[in-house]
Amino acid sequence: MIKVEGLGKKYILHHETGRGYSSLRDTISRKAKNMVGLKGGRPPSREEFWALDDINFEIKQGETIGIIGRNGAGKSTLLKIVSRITEPTKGRIVIDGRVASLLEIGTGFHHELTGRENIFLNGAILGMSRVEIRRKFDEIVEFSGVEKFLDTPVKHYSSGMNVRLAFAVAAHLEPEILVVDEVLAVGDAEFQKKCLGKMGQVSKQEGRTVLFVSHDLGSIAQLCEKAILLNEGRIVDFDSTSSVIKKYLHHQQSNFGYKASSSVKPKFIKEITLLNQQGMATNSFTHNESVAIRFSLVIDRWLPGLYLAFAIQNRFNKRIGLDYAEIRKEHITGNDPISLLITLPAQLLAPGTFSVDASITSPNIETFDEALGICQFEIIDNNSRITRFSKTDYGDVFLHATTSFNP
Repeated sequence: MIKVEGLGKKYILHHETGRGYSSLRDTISRKAKNMVGLKGGRPPSREEFWALDDINFEIKQGETIGIIGRNGAGKSTLLKIVSRITEPTKGRIVIDGRVASLLEIGTGFHHELTGRENIFLNGAILGMSRVEIRRKFDEIVEFSGVEKFLDTPVKHYSSGMNVRLAFAVAAHLEPEILVVDEVLAVGDAEFQKKCLGKMGQVSKQEGRTVLFVSHDLGSIAQLCEKAILLNEGRIVDFDSTSSVIKKYLHHQQSNFGYKASSSVKPKFIKEITLLNQQGMATNSFTHNESVAIRFSLVIDRWLPGLYLAFAIQNRFNKRIGLDYAEIRKEHITGNDPISLLITLPAQLLAPGTFSVDASITSPNIETFDEALGICQFEIIDNNSRITRFSKTDYGDVFLHATTSFNP
């Protein structure tokens, strides 16, 4: 359905040099000087920026392909070229079939027209006849949930209502290829679930091709069998979704941790590092892998009842759990650092953002050192069993409850 060969997209960036911040008066003055031949500073420098470079892949009919990567990796640029919104600088793309794209809120809508009129306008743009649009009209309206506002100009719609109607039109007017960007994140959790279900139906039951960009790796894993990983405008991998997600998380690895400042009083807690199952420093974990926290401690004197207390807090800075490790006299060897590894088991923390609290303390007596709200990390849903439910609120932990009917 889609064949891409040597695709590249170049932009020219202009950099103002030697001017710094300019007021409106400065700008007008400089333009006037240039008109009479006087130079108001050095001309701006030009830089070539390749948003995409040497992109090659093929997508077959009925495949649902996820496209993932960091912000600025080239994902949206690729979708704009596939949707024929922009032209490539080099290479070519061959598309077999009609493309319906949802790249931003209200794509293809005329904001002065009503929702009803925009359904017919969008259908006509996609090449549908009036009879075909009428046949799908009731399904589109029911799916969108905006029937009450159908005869209201869409300029009065909220962003969520715009997305609802735009997706309903794009998905129901039977395009051979459906292209969806991160725009679904604007909708509420219930509607996101409906959209994922519809895209699955469009692909698996109707044999249509779907390109789906999202930072929600759980949705990518749930919907897509294969995925493309982009980084700095190039394809890093095109493989099974699980394999590509693992590689993406590897690329996201960084040594975001804690290191005590040397400018303050001597610290007991010198360093804290987050490690994945392979022992590599990272701040991103899937829900089904363990989270290891390595502490580097320097204890200059030992006291009975000395502990490292550590806690995990959620994105609202609410502590969700606390534990401790006793530091015994035999653990201390002169001035050498003590290395302590604490591991949180897989499938303990639910998808979300967390951070670490740590302190060296003699409980109820004295706290010698503490580091609070540090080492922020993310737990990402890798197609857990609760992915199928509305993601309004995962909570902070997986319950792993046992169930029995008619006990």
